[in-house]
Amino acid sequence: MTQSENRVMLELQERNNITYGDANSLSAKLANKLKKLGLKTGDRITCQVEKSPEVVLLYLACLRSRIIFHPINTAYTLKEVEFFFMDAQPALVVCDPSALDDITLSAKRCDINAVYTLDASGNGTLTNDLSEFSDQHSIVQQQSDDTALLIYTSGTTGKPKAAMITHNNLKSNTESLLSVWGWSTDDVLLHVLPLFHVHGLCVALNCPIMKASKIIFRSVFSVQDTVRLLSQATILMGVPTIYSRLLAAKNLTKASSRKIRLFISGSAPLRPETHREFEQKTGHRILERYGMTEAGMITSNPLDGDRVAGSVGFALPDVELRVRNENGELAKAGHPGVLEISGPNVFNGYWRNETATSEVFSEDGYFITGDIATISEEGVVTIVGRKSDLIISAGFNIYPKEIEIQLNRIPDIADSSVFGVPHPDLGEAVVAALIQDESTTSGEPEILDRLKSELSSFKIPRRFIWMDEFPRNAMGKIEKNKLRERYGDLFGSS
Repeated sequence: MTQSENRVMLELQERNNITYGDANSLSAKLANKLKKLGLKTGDRITCQVEKSPEVVLLYLACLRSRIIFHPINTAYTLKEVEFFFMDAQPALVVCDPSALDDITLSAKRCDINAVYTLDASGNGTLTNDLSEFSDQHSIVQQQSDDTALLIYTSGTTGKPKAAMITHNNLKSNTESLLSVWGWSTDDVLLHVLPLFHVHGLCVALNCPIMKASKIIFRSVFSVQDTVRLLSQATILMGVPTIYSRLLAAKNLTKASSRKIRLFISGSAPLRPETHREFEQKTGHRILERYGMTEAGMITSNPLDGDRVAGSVGFALPDVELRVRNENGELAKAGHPGVLEISGPNVFNGYWRNETATSEVFSEDGYFITGDIATISEEGVVTIVGRKSDLIISAGFNIYPKEIEIQLNRIPDIADSSVFGVPHPDLGEAVVAALIQDESTTSGEPEILDRLKSELSSFKIPRRFIWMDEFPRNAMGKIEKNKLRERYGDLFGSS
């Protein structure tokens, strides 16, 4: 057994730790089981389960088998999940045992017959007979452009589309991050993120795994548990909401944070106030980076040197950036425009959607992010806005159109406009501006009941505003920027 096999990979709470040798054996057993079930190269596994070490092992089993791993948010409703079944057409679905009956019926409607279970403790039909399978499994030879993951994202239409993330995307992005963040085998990552998006699954797992370093693995984020564990870790990755909640902890101090080498933030813009307050309380300047589903990580503030609050740093190695203004011309240094990127981290297109793919790539192959940014003469990137109306709340991407569709189905609502405003805890909060129908009788409780039956909880508006009319431009389009300006201090944040 090699030295790395003896090292702890996942340090667990109330369970035996999993070493790198254990992970190799257990993921091999899972890979062998998937093979016996008939899964082959290019098949998809859709996974909607609570965070557990077994999800990590399933992810590794898929990587070594060239099976495409498709994780989805545990908050998605059955109606939302059924769309993913229809679009991804997985060969196998993994769900929580409590959802088995509903998921099985939904899967059958989509001609999917293989449904297995996995709970937060790692028990279920997916894992209950692993002892019967060999712990030897040769890694299937892969091509660099083979799809490893399907991660769904959306456009302004509200219709989700799956980014095809390749093995080379994962490898190249991880290698860049290990370099710019100075990652070593002796680092210890405190993992408190979910496993259904790029941040928690790819960045926060691939970096330590590639260096065979330890991961303190927690199924959920807890302020007090996180503060307590800071003394045992060297790196914490979080979304801005995590950092704003940590700030409220009285026992978060310079002393409690002394072992941490890096506090890294991403998935949503970090408020400059949070950045400054965190440094005052802990002595650490949070390292903010910028990424997205389609490209993994794109930029990072420097490991050594000034980390400017509000900026996202420099392009990662091998990543090329440019900004184009509204005329399609390259913007001058410091001038805003749409950020476009090129590099080995850029995804391979949208799953079975050539039209959407062609729309986000320039003629010379740059991915058009849709984010408005500036690049200084020194190469520092600052994200100043979004071309789309995307709302990022507590690290979750929320697309207003999807919510507006549901609101406009309510008879008492004549029209709706959903937008995001600053929130001191969530980063952004969802707000719905509504125009009453002449016969409006529904109040907020009735509207909330309707929305809760159709949408995930994190998409539900936190405030409703009744208006006589919306601000519109000459073309009749609602000017959401004016709504955001008008109600920007709704939650006491600026």
